Amino acid sequence: MLVRTVILYVAMTVCAVAFHENTFAVFELREQLQMLYINMWELLHQLEYVNSDQRLVVYEEIEHIRQQILQTIDLLLEHDLSQHP
Repeated sequence: MLVRTVILYVAMTVCAVAFHENTFAVFELREQLQMLYINMWELLHQLEYVNSDQRLVVYEEIEHIRQQILQTIDLLLEHDLSQHP
């Protein structure tokens, strides 16, 4: 389920930033999005070896990263709409 979610976010990101002019704001948002994806993959990897007490903390962190990914994608879409009315 989580892997599907990450794949969906990757697809949404590709759609959001495809053929976009390389402004500095867009560059920063893309970089932030890449870091968030890396953090998400690390958290997903942690699920393989954490115990049940730590698993709840990892789930909370995954949810937090997911929210940040959604906010970053929304900002990328706003930049695109402002540049391509």
